[in-house]
Amino acid sequence: MRATQFFLNTLKEAPADAEVISHQLMMRAGMIKRLAGGIYTYMPVGLRSIRKVENIVREEMNRAGALELLMPAVQPAELWQESGRWEKYGPELLRLKDRHDRDFVIGPTHEEVITDVVRKEVKSYRQLPLNLYQIQTKFRDEIRPRFGVMRGREFVMKDAYSFDRTQEAALKTYDVMYDAYRRIFTRLGLNFRAVNADTGSIGGNRSHEFHVIADTGEDAIAYCPSSDYAANVELAEAVCTAQRPAASKAIDKVHTPGNSTCEAVAAQLGLPLTATVKSVVFANEWLDKNETKPAKKVQIVLALVRGDHEVNDIKLGKLTGVQELRLATEAEIVAAFGTQPGYLGPVGLKGEVRVVADRSVAAMGDFVCGANAADYHYAGVNWGRDLPEPEVADIRNVVEGDPSPDGKGVLAMCRGIEVGHVFYLGTKYSEALQAKFLDENGKPAVIEMGCYGIGVTRILGAAIEQNFDDRGIIWPLSIAPFEVVLCPIGYKKSEEVKAQADKLYQMLKDAGVDVMLDDRDERPGVMFADWELIGVPLRVTLGDRGLKEGKVEFQSRDGKVEKRDVEVGEIFEQLRVELASRQVSL
Repeated sequence: MRATQFFLNTLKEAPADAEVISHQLMMRAGMIKRLAGGIYTYMPVGLRSIRKVENIVREEMNRAGALELLMPAVQPAELWQESGRWEKYGPELLRLKDRHDRDFVIGPTHEEVITDVVRKEVKSYRQLPLNLYQIQTKFRDEIRPRFGVMRGREFVMKDAYSFDRTQEAALKTYDVMYDAYRRIFTRLGLNFRAVNADTGSIGGNRSHEFHVIADTGEDAIAYCPSSDYAANVELAEAVCTAQRPAASKAIDKVHTPGNSTCEAVAAQLGLPLTATVKSVVFANEWLDKNETKPAKKVQIVLALVRGDHEVNDIKLGKLTGVQELRLATEAEIVAAFGTQPGYLGPVGLKGEVRVVADRSVAAMGDFVCGANAADYHYAGVNWGRDLPEPEVADIRNVVEGDPSPDGKGVLAMCRGIEVGHVFYLGTKYSEALQAKFLDENGKPAVIEMGCYGIGVTRILGAAIEQNFDDRGIIWPLSIAPFEVVLCPIGYKKSEEVKAQADKLYQMLKDAGVDVMLDDRDERPGVMFADWELIGVPLRVTLGDRGLKEGKVEFQSRDGKVEKRDVEVGEIFEQLRVELASRQVSL
């Protein structure tokens, strides 16, 4: 490719609304252009990287035995009503009507569509297993699209769906896809971790997220540096190895005027924060259909964690059977505890309050908690003596230094950007949509499913968040828009420069190298700034002065090859060796 035949549109400054570095650099490098909030045009330089990501994904999906198809972006509402997600999915689901007043959606995902395809086509166990995938545009109507392609409304995604006869077979397919994902992200040249994850609105009961490690990541990840353990903080198990000590103090009601936080109470009493118990009140709300007239019921749940810990509402929600447990209102709290928040505790509770203590709280003795009276706390509280033994569960977020659940060290924390997710779905959708087959005995059985997603366009943003400097993007070779850029100084003024640049350009093209020849009539500083911003991995500079000595200048964008002079006759081989060393093959 020659620069004069390409559409380069770099910017010196990023737009004011570009918040994170990947958004700023993609805009400045001319990779994307904003059309509307969370909706972008992918310009030629950006699309080149997208296609390279897609090619790697496609190769590994095919290698894993998946078959490619393409499903419609517009889906009839009837399928979503059949699965139950028409009501449950929420406002992110973009709904519309056609000219006949029929309801449709712009697909944020395709579980319903693919299950409909399979239930119509698969009749016998002989047609299973089956694994189908597509690379296609999705739309999710994010309330606050932000961070460029990281949290856009329209995006390109690879989604795959597996169909098996049994749970055992489905889990084997899951493992095959998990391994395929590891190969994909390794080939993309990304620093990533596969973490145990919550299944969220997709459903199912086995799930892993693939995160690109970056300081700007939205997700907190707990991992063990000395083992392979890693989990999203929402799911990471908080291990407690402490044993409850014997009571050594009498319970004492202490006046704590104005001190409504654990930190303030600990400071007043001269105790460590770890000696206090934090009370957080949630409401478990449901519609009781057993009544003559269905009525809304509310159960108050008191969650107890140590003063230096935080409640994990996802863990608590699973424990209580409520996916989105809400915080109790102040009126509900006063009705249940007789006082406002800040002085709540488990001692002397009356009524039907469900008390759930974290493992670390259940192991505490002589602790401090609210007295359910304004400006008062109890000190020297002990389980069994001063209040009943609690329901005990893991309901807190892990923190750095906690024991690793696999027993191989302690946990550390990092930030990650989710770029892939694999789920074992079981029969969640096949049951709802009646996707069945006849087994070996001629009896109908429900198909076991899995689903597997990769955010193709999001990978670009994640890769940049992990690979950049003050001059621009530093692409891994596998997804760089170009592998090599040739920068001839005075290309249109020097016959020697032009001849050598054209010769090397043709040699590289003939060898299958993705090369850009900058034949523009630009100053060296402009050329260098553009290609450093765009992030081309390898650069060769040709000029009259160097060519008179039979040399060209060679360097890499990532600094692994420092700027050096290379003999003209050796530069092709140097490039070939350097490119080969950066290829990842599995």
